Amino acid sequence: MVKKKEKPFSLKKQYRKSWDYIKESKNFIYIIVGFFLIFALIGFFVPAPEALSEQIMKLIQQLLEQTKGMSNGELIKFIFFNNLKSSFFGFLFGLVLGIFPVIGAITNGYLLGFVATMATQTESIWVLARILPHGIFELPAVFISFGLGLRFGMFIFKKNKIKTLKETFWNSLRVFLLVVLPLLIIAAIIEATLISISG
Repeated sequence: MVKKKEKPFSLKKQYRKSWDYIKESKNFIYIIVGFFLIFALIGFFVPAPEALSEQIMKLIQQLLEQTKGMSNGELIKFIFFNNLKSSFFGFLFGLVLGIFPVIGAITNGYLLGFVATMATQTESIWVLARILPHGIFELPAVFISFGLGLRFGMFIFKKNKIKTLKETFWNSLRVFLLVVLPLLIIAAIIEATLISISG
């Protein structure tokens, strides 16, 4: 019996498969984007309760203290691993009916809106331009991760649950490694450089 020759691994093919899977998952990603944008607008236009505002400001202060005195390389590492954890857990914990990615989108959206409105009050609307360069790469990475997390949690409604769970996990992991990871690396480099320049 002649053994079938295994096809050589092709990064280009795997990369194409990743983008195909993103296209298949676009409705889940759009849902995440929708939650994010709605709560970003709420965070920007609706004044936060004093207790919540104080908690957010404490978190921001802690973050500033943590990153104080870091070199550009250390900042890149810090930002990258923070975003990596957020994105990966957002995808992985989507296993529970997709609840965590939705909560993540709501929280991140609200925080962005809150920080943006605080920044414009203390400086000017142009301060938002600082957020955009790394956001161009970071936000799509987060949206894709959370969207895949949301899709991941939908396996429970499928007939062949175990098969769907496995397929969704491996497809999502491929996307995470080949698409999300590079976007997060680029975002971390840009954000750390901007912080170093402005600091």
